[in-house]
Amino acid sequence: MNVEKDPIAEFHRLHASGCFVMPNPWDVGSARALEQMGFPALATTSAGLAWTRGRADNQVTLNQVLEHLRVIVAAVQVPVNADLEGGFAVDPVDVGANVAWAVETGIAGLSIEDSFGRRGSAALRVRPGRRAGQRRAQRDRRERDQGRAHGSVRGLRVWASGYRRDDPTAGCVRRSGRRLRLRSADRHDRARRRDRLRGAPTPVNLLINAPFTTVAEAAQAGVRRISVGGTLARTAWDGFLKAAGEIAEAGTFARFQNLPDVDALFGR
Repeated sequence: MNVEKDPIAEFHRLHASGCFVMPNPWDVGSARALEQMGFPALATTSAGLAWTRGRADNQVTLNQVLEHLRVIVAAVQVPVNADLEGGFAVDPVDVGANVAWAVETGIAGLSIEDSFGRRGSAALRVRPGRRAGQRRAQRDRRERDQGRAHGSVRGLRVWASGYRRDDPTAGCVRRSGRRLRLRSADRHDRARRRDRLRGAPTPVNLLINAPFTTVAEAAQAGVRRISVGGTLARTAWDGFLKAAGEIAEAGTFARFQNLPDVDALFGR
């Protein structure tokens, strides 16, 4: 991490205006490559980490995630946002303790999935009700308090997973509206939805995992930050599996051409 810059202050500055892309590396090599491309911040991906360990998403432990955060933060000089899955706990006090451990790794922000019910996560995947809402509010307060205890309120703590496949922004606004104090516009009225996003009291993050929009379009819609979750890692796995599959099935090596000079990327 660049000692000349305060990563937390820089991360807050990035969220102050405009729209920036924060891609998700899954190891030191991918993190450094993305940094060299000029991205101003990076975010970890729990799915990408899990796949490097031969596990499915949501099958890594808190300790494994914390160690991964330390390694990524130490490898780059840009702010790093942590994917803390569902908080690795259900009780708000336990979530707060886990957030405190994450903050100690040197991250500039963190995200906790706003969903309940997976093993070791914070939620119950039930229809929103009063008790579920109270639990979410308690968790949010606990995370905010831990951020203050370490000198900063961590921004963009929660991301929403609900969306329509043909137009993710519609479902995101509709299902996340209560948390953002937004009221949903008609799902087919992009202009009205854009106005709602621009008027949101909290910066809106868009997770892109399919080619449904562009950075320019998202920025015009009022999105402040764009991340890609585990999708960059999936594209890497796609190339690997297709090349290896060709060898296994056809005994040919047609994909071994026009490949990047990776040594040069890391300063051979």
